[in-house]
Amino acid sequence: MSKTKVTIGLTNPKSPTNVGAVMRAAGCFSADAVNYTGQRYERAAKYQTDTQNRIRNIPLTAVDCLVKAAPENAKIICVDLVEGAVPLPDFEHPENACYIFGPEDGTIEQDVIDKADYVVYIPTIGCLNLAMSVNVVLYDRASKLNTIKASDELVCQSRDRNNKVKVKS
Repeated sequence: MSKTKVTIGLTNPKSPTNVGAVMRAAGCFSADAVNYTGQRYERAAKYQTDTQNRIRNIPLTAVDCLVKAAPENAKIICVDLVEGAVPLPDFEHPENACYIFGPEDGTIEQDVIDKADYVVYIPTIGCLNLAMSVNVVLYDRASKLNTIKASDELVCQSRDRNNKVKVKS
C-alpha cells in the first residue's frame, strides 16, 4: 500500500484555537502539511493551542493561494456547505488530496470552488466549526482508505499517559 499524501488548506482562519485543533487533527490522522491564507490567524497566533505541539513535525505555512500551494499531483477537494456538493458519506477520497476548508465565519470563494476537483459537504443540522470539520473529514478518509490499523498497540501508543484502563473479558 503506497503512502497517501494529505494537505489541509484553511481559508483565512480567525481562531488560533481552531488552528491548534486542526494541527492536532493533522497529527492524529497523519496529514503532511497545513497551509492557510489571510492575516487573521497571524495576528492571533500568540494564543495558539496546538496542545500536542504538532507544528514541530507538520509544517503550518501562510500562503497566498491554497490552490497554487497544493502538492503537484493532489486532487483539490473543497469542504463546505455548498449547493450541489457531494455528501461526505458518498465521497471516495483520492490517495493524494488537498482538502480546502472555509473560514469559521464565511465560505470558500467561488473561484476556488470552480478550480476544485471535488466539492464535498458534511451532512449535519447546522454547521460544524472549522476544527471539527477537519477532524470529521480526516477520520472519514482514514476509515475509508484504511490508513490507520486499529489495535491495542495503537491504543497504548495514542492514549494519555494517565489512561491505563482495559476492557475485561
